[in-house]
Amino acid sequence: MTFSSLEPSSFSDSPVSSPQFIDTHCHFDFAPFDVDREKVWQACQHQGVVRMIVPGVAPDQWSKAAQLSERYAGIYHAAGVHPWWVDKLVQGEVSKLQLADLREQLTFALKVSKCIALGECGLDGAIATPLATQQQILAVHLELAQELKKPLIIHCHKAHNELITQLKHHQLSAGGVIHAFSGSLEMAQTYHEMGFLLGIGGTITYERAKKTRNAIKHIALDALVLESDAPDMPLQGRQGQRNSPELLPLIAQALAELREVPVDEITRATSVNARRLFALA
Repeated sequence: MTFSSLEPSSFSDSPVSSPQFIDTHCHFDFAPFDVDREKVWQACQHQGVVRMIVPGVAPDQWSKAAQLSERYAGIYHAAGVHPWWVDKLVQGEVSKLQLADLREQLTFALKVSKCIALGECGLDGAIATPLATQQQILAVHLELAQELKKPLIIHCHKAHNELITQLKHHQLSAGGVIHAFSGSLEMAQTYHEMGFLLGIGGTITYERAKKTRNAIKHIALDALVLESDAPDMPLQGRQGQRNSPELLPLIAQALAELREVPVDEITRATSVNARRLFALA
C-alpha cells in the first residue's frame, strides 16, 4: 500500500469501531479547516480518530481552540506560545512585566475546561527571534508546568542541546511530548529518560528520514504517541496538499511497518500512552 494512492474517500465505508486513535497534535482551529471542519471531524470519527489535542500558539488564538474543545466531545486543547509567535508577543528585550503578564494569561487559560496541557512552546534555532528571548518565554511555561503538574507540548528545531539543558533545570513530574520528533536514537532516549514522549507524524513516511526512522524503530513503544500536525506535515506522496487528522491511521500503519509489528499493537500502545500522559478519559 502506498501513501500517495490513498485519499480519505478511499478508506472503508464502514465506521471503525476498533481500534481508536488519538491525534495528540492537530491545529484543527487553523483557517484551512474553516471550510469543512465539521465534515473532517466526522471523517475522523469514521476512521476511529476519537480524540484530538489542539495546541496553543499565541494568546489571541487560545479562545478559538477552547471553543472547538467545548463544541466537540473528543477534542481537547492546550495553551502556549509557539517560538514562531514570540516576536508578536515581545519586541526587543523581554521585561519582567511582560513575563509576569504571560504567566498570568497562561494561568487563566489553564483554568478553562478541557485545557489539558501547556504548549505548544519551545525553541527554534532557525528563526530570527534570539534564542535567549525564546528561552525566557519557554521558562515561564516550564515553571508553570512544574507548579501545576501539567504536561508540556514542545516544539524544538535546531536547538535540542539548549532545550535539554533548560529542561534539566526543572522538575517536570508531568512530562510532555517532543512534537514532531526528528533525531537520533540517543536523543530519543535522552528525552524519554526525562519523562517525555515523542510525537510521531508524517515524517516517518519519508525514506530519506533515515536517522529518525531508525530511532523510532528501536525506541521503546511506551515512548511514542501519534500526531498529524495537520494542516502541516503531510505524508509522503501528499506534499503540497492540506494534511488532515483523518489520515492518522496511515501514520500508525507506517509505524507498524517500520517496527514490524501489527498495526493494532501500535494503535493500542500509542493511545494508552496519550491517555496516560494527558489524563484523557
